[in-house]
Amino acid sequence: MYSRVFGRLMELEDILSANREGTDLDMVNRNAGIGPVKVRPELIEVLEKALEYAEKSNGFFDPTVGSLVKLWGFGTEENRIPGEEEILQALKTINYREVEINNAEGTVFLKQTGMALDLGAIAKGYAADEAVRLLTGEAVERGIIDLGGNIFAFGERKVKKTIIGFLKDLIVLNSGKDKNEESFWRIGIQDPREGRGNYIGILKVKNKTVVTSGIYERFFEEGGRRYHHILSTENGFPVENNMLSVTITADNSIDADALSTAAFILGWEQGQELIASVNGAGGIFVFDDLTVRLTTGLENDFMLTAMEYQIDKQ
Repeated sequence: MYSRVFGRLMELEDILSANREGTDLDMVNRNAGIGPVKVRPELIEVLEKALEYAEKSNGFFDPTVGSLVKLWGFGTEENRIPGEEEILQALKTINYREVEINNAEGTVFLKQTGMALDLGAIAKGYAADEAVRLLTGEAVERGIIDLGGNIFAFGERKVKKTIIGFLKDLIVLNSGKDKNEESFWRIGIQDPREGRGNYIGILKVKNKTVVTSGIYERFFEEGGRRYHHILSTENGFPVENNMLSVTITADNSIDADALSTAAFILGWEQGQELIASVNGAGGIFVFDDLTVRLTTGLENDFMLTAMEYQIDKQ
């Protein structure tokens, strides 16, 4: 059963990865401005969802940022600050409206030469949903999927003793006081200023996904300044809006994945509006002045534990 899950994840990487040669996504990028490429249905499904969020966010979330992302080299040994002209050229290739999907033919076409898709802000969410689908299809009643920043806690937690399990990005705190409370999973929200295993508070969830985007995930430092991987489609540089991280909880991880990036870029006012447009979604915004804001409905599910932070109720 578990080999099926891992096999499926590897299959999705062969379809959706922008960093490996020969994937479906890579072939689409290679044929930008040349012609449509026949792809597997999973790429079209993920891309359609990405384009949906591009429309909802007025292009602040845009899956055609591939050329810009490659310039910066985040997550590789080639990270660098691109030149002004390089950035200007890359910005010209970012336009989600220039993506053409032909469902009847099963093809994707990037109309402009130099365009490139990057689904890194949404693909792991799709993969997490797929893993849960496979496990529950095999009658697995409960568990946690951790894909590095994408957590899915499904089923009712059945633990009587207190356990602290450190995942790669979040912390699962299995402790409860009564039967009702014991059925919830407790997810520690990463402190964006600290290393792994340090959390600012605890989020209580059941049959929900928890996804975080923040300045601590992929970054490099140069000249005493930190450059993180969440890039602005307006100026081509890392987004600067006094945000440290945004955590989303939702019913589907693909939505939470897109929402966490989009809400981070949009900021509190527009970000909370976008989150409110998705049924069952909620957000935790962490700011550089160490205040935390919660979207409506999370007040009873999130408990702040870090003394340095405070809830901003405005």
